[in-house]
Parts: sequence; structure tokens; C-alpha cells
Amino acid sequence: DGTAVPLLANLGNPAGAAEAVALGAEGVGLFRTEFLFLSASSAPTVEQQRASYAELLAAFAGKKVVVRVLDAGADKPLPFLNDAHEENPALGLRGLRALRASEDILREQLTALAEADEQTRKAGSGADLWVMAPMVSTVDEAEYFTAIAREYGIRTAGVMVEVPSSALLAEHIFAHADFASIGTNDLTQYTLAADRLLGSVAGFQDPWHPAVLRLIREVGAAGARTGKPVGICGEAAADPLLAVVLVGLGATSLSMAPTALADVRATLLTYSLDDARRIAEAALAATDAATAREAAHAASDSQKERTQ
Repeated sequence: DGTAVPLLANLGNPAGAAEAVALGAEGVGLFRTEFLFLSASSAPTVEQQRASYAELLAAFAGKKVVVRVLDAGADKPLPFLNDAHEENPALGLRGLRALRASEDILREQLTALAEADEQTRKAGSGADLWVMAPMVSTVDEAEYFTAIAREYGIRTAGVMVEVPSSALLAEHIFAHADFASIGTNDLTQYTLAADRLLGSVAGFQDPWHPAVLRLIREVGAAGARTGKPVGICGEAAADPLLAVVLVGLGATSLSMAPTALADVRATLLTYSLDDARRIAEAALAATDAATAREAAHAASDSQKERTQ
């Protein structure tokens, strides 16, 4: 129906940029910066970071590039950030919490991003840089990150919604953040209280669960009320039918592994925004992930029959 839903790529290294463009990525919805840090015994320098960020921005000149600042802790401990033993690291000092405790690392990363942005713009190869913080769980954290990002001239600063508290307070978070990106993997983990790395509870790790979908709807509605974009950058966006549901819940862009782009694009083209909302409502009315998926399929089939 002409509703634009940009389809973006999740990348963990600038080296994947060319393939993502070839596969139809309209930009980057999640650039993971951990690759610069995970194999190092000390934090990379501003110069090292700037070179990698400039390479990425130049590869997507004129397009949106969403960079997530360092998301460490939990399953990604770093000796120079937080490698203290924690009984439950998924609920510990991770994401923005860890960066706030070691603010110099955050400031160096923002410096490198701002310099890369300026460098590529002067060279005529600049992208539309957006920067977001991981694991934001309070309004105070959203205010803290966006304020510090703006100190460095970052024009578009946002947050990742990965815990129920930030989803439920999304409208207040949007008073500070320019956008939100929903990480469905962690949001599912924290909503269902099931460690995503623990095989014994892997059955709970399903983003089709209505509790997860309802939280996504909260963020989508808050984004619509405040005029702020709401992206999805978890693996859920790569499921073609779930992608339709996510748009129906208020997502304004979807980011995924580049190999999933073609299937998701083809599926979205067969529905209108109203169709997506009807299919989403069917999924929301379910009581578990399996029935939500079945309800969405049934609503989808019914919609196809009506249009034939």
C-alpha cells in the first residue's frame, strides 16, 4: 500500500558491508562494535576505532547506519571493562551499565564515531549515523546516554529496548531518545525469565510469545504518539510472517541478517499496513507462542483468500 518499511542489515564487522548491499540492505540497523574489543587485552584506541567506523560509513554512503556502542558483560566479559565473577551475569553489570561504570571507554567510542562521521562527510562519503546504547532499563539511563552522545555532536542518539522496564516506560524514554531499537532476543529472555544461553530453558526463547509481542506493541504505540522511529534488530525480524506482525505492532524498520532480506521483502509486499495490524491482533490474542504463530498464519491465509 506504499507504506515504507526500510529493511536493514545486522553487521558485526565492516567487511560484511559489500555483501549486505548486494543482498538488498537499505542501510544498517545494528552494527555491533564488539569485534574491536573482544580479542583485545586493552581497549582499542580512538584511531583504531575511527578507521573501522569510517570504513563502515563510507560503504553505506547516504544511507542510515545504526551503531550500537559496546555491549559487553554477561556472555562477553572483557578484562578492561568488567570481568568480575557474577552469579547471574545476564542480570549484572553489562551493556550501558558497564560503560557507565567505565565512562572513559564510552567517551572514546563516541569520540571515534563523531570523528569518523566528520571524516566521511568531508570526503563526500558520509552516511546518516545513528548511535544507540544497549541494555537500557531506566529513563535515567536513556537521559544519561543521549546527553553524553550529544556532547560529542552525535545528531541521532537512541536506545535499545531489551528489558520489559524500558518497553513499559517507552514514552518517557522517548522524551530523551531520538529512536528505539528493539532487541527481541534479549527482550524474550528477560520477559520469560529464561537465560538465552541455557539449553535447558531454550524452549522459552520464542519471540512469538504474546507477552513479548505486547511489550513490542507498547514501544510501537509510544513511538507513534511521540513521532519517534521504532526499529527491530533481533532475530525475530528475519522470520517473514513475524516481520509482518512486527510492522503491525508499530515497527517502522526491520534489521536482520542480510541473507534474510529477500524473503522478508517479498512477504511484506503481499500485505498492506492494515493487513499487518489485523494479523498482529490475531497473534496478540493468543496465550502462548505456538498458538500466536498459528493464529497469525490463519489470519494471513484468510487475508490472502479475501484478496484473491
